[in-house]
Amino acid sequence: MTKTDAQGAKTGTSPTDSPVLNPGDEAARGTTGTGEDVCPDCHGKGRIDGAPCATCGGSGTVIRAVGGA
Repeated sequence: MTKTDAQGAKTGTSPTDSPVLNPGDEAARGTTGTGEDVCPDCHGKGRIDGAPCATCGGSGTVIRAVGGA
């Protein structure tokens, strides 16, 4: 089942569909002009109060835009 987050990106899709984005991601992995950053909510641990972090999906990292003009 495919879900859509508040920004309209698909979440929970399979690898054959569009890339899975966690709520804290600004773009899909590998997108030009982006990089991996430590999750601001779990501080890279991937868990909050014993449960997977909702922002990073339990990975401890989020994808952010790099640079800017």
